[in-house]
Amino acid sequence: MLRRKPVADLVAEGGHGEGGNLRRSLGLTQLTTLSIGATLGSGIFVVLGEAVPVAGPAVVLSFVLAGITALFSALSYAELAGMIPLSGSSYSYAYATLGELVAWVCGWCLVLEYGVSVASVAVGWGQYLNELLRLVFGFAIPDALSQPPGVDGGVVNVPAIVVVLLAMLLLISGAKESARANTIMVVVKIATLVLFCAIAFTAVQAKNFSPFLPLGLAGMSAGGAKLFFSYIGFDAASTAGEEARDPQRDLPRAILLSLAIVTVLYCLVAFAAVGALPWQQFGDQQAALSHVLSSVVDNKIWSILLAIGAIVAISSVVLTVLYGQTRILFAMSRDGLVPKALSKVDAKTGTPKVNTMIVSGFVAALAAFIPLGKLADATSIGTLFAFGLVNVAVLLLRRRKPDLPRTFRVPFSPVTPIIGVACCAYMMLSLDGATWIVFGGWMLLGLALYFGYGVHRSRLAGKS
Repeated sequence: MLRRKPVADLVAEGGHGEGGNLRRSLGLTQLTTLSIGATLGSGIFVVLGEAVPVAGPAVVLSFVLAGITALFSALSYAELAGMIPLSGSSYSYAYATLGELVAWVCGWCLVLEYGVSVASVAVGWGQYLNELLRLVFGFAIPDALSQPPGVDGGVVNVPAIVVVLLAMLLLISGAKESARANTIMVVVKIATLVLFCAIAFTAVQAKNFSPFLPLGLAGMSAGGAKLFFSYIGFDAASTAGEEARDPQRDLPRAILLSLAIVTVLYCLVAFAAVGALPWQQFGDQQAALSHVLSSVVDNKIWSILLAIGAIVAISSVVLTVLYGQTRILFAMSRDGLVPKALSKVDAKTGTPKVNTMIVSGFVAALAAFIPLGKLADATSIGTLFAFGLVNVAVLLLRRRKPDLPRTFRVPFSPVTPIIGVACCAYMMLSLDGATWIVFGGWMLLGLALYFGYGVHRSRLAGKS
């Protein structure tokens, strides 16, 4: 359980799978848009409706606070991604520093984060599709075919199945092809948010920012805690370590560049929104940006364009997060902790085709038939746990392997990684008890699978 995998062995295995190798075809642009695609999604289209009533106009600073909190972990990801450029991301980092059992727990957390979040986002895709259909054609897909059982008379969520299967077809066609499609979608959703800002800025009034802190610093901090989860996804580039052309150089840059771009966009959108509409009028709007636009202009064409942008944005999230899920399992399979079929590489496309089809089928079924509820909330706690382990891994590798080449170094270490661990712990403790119960049940299931399968079939089992 405590056996560790040497960094040199991890790096040497990079790119190799059962029956073939992953193809190194991604440059800095594709890696950056991969992380932006995973981060900049449904969150910004709904998050203001939850955060503005808590923070008021200071929600702009709440985004900055959440971005700084994410930055501490992003710096650690940047250092480790340059040192250990593997598909396993934080799972592989934990394997090199904390041992196999902790690596398994980390990987199991990532399975929860990626798998359930893809399903949740796919459900949101169907809701925005219905909004677009209502705006353009005056009708929507019936609840029986757009909701899971037990929700508003739902039977099966067909739109969720469709978007997951479309993402699957892109992914099995090749990493380069899916990255190209994601880049186009990222450009579209950034353009959508810029368009929103351009329209909302015409209605910005100084009085809407006064008082700037109506709910005090506590309100701003509470808003930051809510908004932190809209930054989850910046680590997606680290799962592409074995398909990057120059991972040591490009992975750290892509992680930090994507976080900077997303933070600037979030702050601009927040400033435009609360400047155009008094914060008291946000209520608890789930489609906050649409609410702002409908209050500022009468022409529904802008709402239609925003709905199209939201659909594209969510499609990009489904594609990139599903990609990350398949690569995490690819790395775990190569280590023997899950079945070998998940690390089999298709000779024609250079992708883990079987892995992608299995994961996509599972996620599509989850989105189509299961009301996610608190299980979706548990994705946040799993993510934060993985982020915390990445910060710990930086501290351990700095001590154990100080001479290993690093293309990026976390500044002010060990202070910065320690702050990163503390931030993750604080965010985890701020989650409610029901989320912890779901997380505990998921961990028990994961431990049962590890002791029943992984611990005996691990490739390191015969070397320990």
